[in-house]
Amino acid sequence: MFGRDPWGGSLEMNHADSESAHDEHNRNVNDFDKAAVSRPLDETQQSWLLGPTEKKKKKYVDLGCVIVSRKIFVWTVGLVVGVGFLAGFIALIVNTVPRHHKHPPPPDNYTIALQKALMFFNAQKSGKLPKHNNVSWRGNSCLNDGKADKSGAVIKDLVGGYYDAGDTIKFHFPKAFAMTMLSWSVIEYSAKYEAAGELDHVKEIIKWGTDYFLKTFNSSADSINQIVSQVGKGDTSGGATDPNDHSCWMRPEDINYPRPVTECSSCSDLAAEMAAALASASIVFKDNKPYSKKLVRGAATLWQFARDQRGIYSSGGADAGMFYNSSMYWDEFVWGGTWMYYATGNQSYLYLSSHPKLAKHAGAFWGGPDYGVLSWDNKLTGAQVLLTRLRLFLSPGYPYEETLHTYHNQTSIIMCSYLPYFKSFNRTKGGLIQLNHGRPQPLQYVVNAAFLATLYSDYLDAADTPGWYCGPNFYSSNELRKFARTQIDYILGKNPKKMSYIVGFGNHYPKQVHHRGASIPKNRIKYSCTGGTKWRDAKSPNPNTIVGAMVAGPDRHDGFHDVRTNYNYTEPTLAGNAGLVAALVALSGDRTTKIDQKTIFSAVPPMYPNPPPPPAPWKP
Repeated sequence: MFGRDPWGGSLEMNHADSESAHDEHNRNVNDFDKAAVSRPLDETQQSWLLGPTEKKKKKYVDLGCVIVSRKIFVWTVGLVVGVGFLAGFIALIVNTVPRHHKHPPPPDNYTIALQKALMFFNAQKSGKLPKHNNVSWRGNSCLNDGKADKSGAVIKDLVGGYYDAGDTIKFHFPKAFAMTMLSWSVIEYSAKYEAAGELDHVKEIIKWGTDYFLKTFNSSADSINQIVSQVGKGDTSGGATDPNDHSCWMRPEDINYPRPVTECSSCSDLAAEMAAALASASIVFKDNKPYSKKLVRGAATLWQFARDQRGIYSSGGADAGMFYNSSMYWDEFVWGGTWMYYATGNQSYLYLSSHPKLAKHAGAFWGGPDYGVLSWDNKLTGAQVLLTRLRLFLSPGYPYEETLHTYHNQTSIIMCSYLPYFKSFNRTKGGLIQLNHGRPQPLQYVVNAAFLATLYSDYLDAADTPGWYCGPNFYSSNELRKFARTQIDYILGKNPKKMSYIVGFGNHYPKQVHHRGASIPKNRIKYSCTGGTKWRDAKSPNPNTIVGAMVAGPDRHDGFHDVRTNYNYTEPTLAGNAGLVAALVALSGDRTTKIDQKTIFSAVPPMYPNPPPPPAPWKP
């Protein structure tokens, strides 16, 4: 059979060809089958030949909110653990390898001396001492003050307060001044006290004093007719038959003689000073509202008493007149009235303290040998600085401006008198200013001047005023700080004797301090009134170190005799140490810590000055 290829070829196949073709086909199939067996099939080929196959399952981890691959999960966990281990290893190395830590700078000399100077007040405490008093050789003393008094005194509980100096008398006039100075320094420099770690300490010292003052009169009454001016006696004219706080040399813990209470019914100077102490302290404790209010009320009562019953506390042969005689009370009126204004905001106090007649009586418009010298007796200079502060920062205007302007000018003149370029006061060869004109016990006046100079310098800086004029010459406020530093540095040891006049500061300081408690050992032996004199007259150093006590100081030739019996050189006082503390805190730290401008005005309402009176009608 013949066929025709549609493409033109022949379709005829013969048998031989057919067989040959069949055999060839079988060989090809056999070869294909062998290749298929020897070579694995891919998924597509398997699907063709075997149909659908079961896929290999992946492993997952169910984390609750998400499902992740186990492999990714394992890698992630491993990575986190590895990083944590590495961080811990690095931290271990960092913590174990020695490093140089950046310590805060060491305290400056003023801060160190400040911390010591405050300890003096702990050593002067009378009554039942707190457990944290930190003066090992002191104990409870004079626990019957006022209770056994036979003078007819109304006040019967006079336990507490401070002894004045190396004796055991409680003189309220210089003590009140000391508390006012401490409060003033806290109001201005609380941040510096806090930086020195002494803010709570100094406030506790002030409160020990003000708590006692509230006992010395009827502080709950609106009006009084007497106050206690002194506890103890110092007149030695009675000899051995009259044992008292000056004729006996005894530890205060061993006192067994009667301690009389002195009261006064016309003592404007003392009452106004005590009012200043309570009023200034009320600002210190303004966050303790009940106590602050109690202090303000007591201050108001004392102030009214001072104004109603005029007189000088030390007159009439009073025992205090031999030791702390007051020259007048007009300066206390300016000083106390200013503090009463700051404590209450009542402008009647400001009206009085800035009245031209009162300023004239206080001597604000005339000089004199002691003009510009702040002390326990003369507060005018301090009052002028306080009122200058008011003018600089609040500027109350009429009707106060005239007197405040005068006070401001007088303050500038006083600051000029402190500078070495002027000859208002002499200086020793060693550089100590002679504010008391060569008389004994100079340091108590020097520290007050150093405080006022530094404070006024800070006032000028806070008011963005670079300095002030002394006549035609302009001086930088830095001159005032320079003056203050030179004087305090002299006290700390930069003097011809190379001696620190603060006990416990430096390596060379007075060892025979005129102080009963420090000079008699605490050895369980109770020495009698005369038995303690052997310790007074001994040539050896005091067995107890009265840390922080500033002694009376050198003479006008820079000489100093470390002799216990010579109180003009070696006796410390409460008022002197208060001025020292104020000066030290003002100079301590760096100048980045400024004064507290606002706290002193916390009770003062916003001031809207009255307009001045209109001019008189014009007449042709």
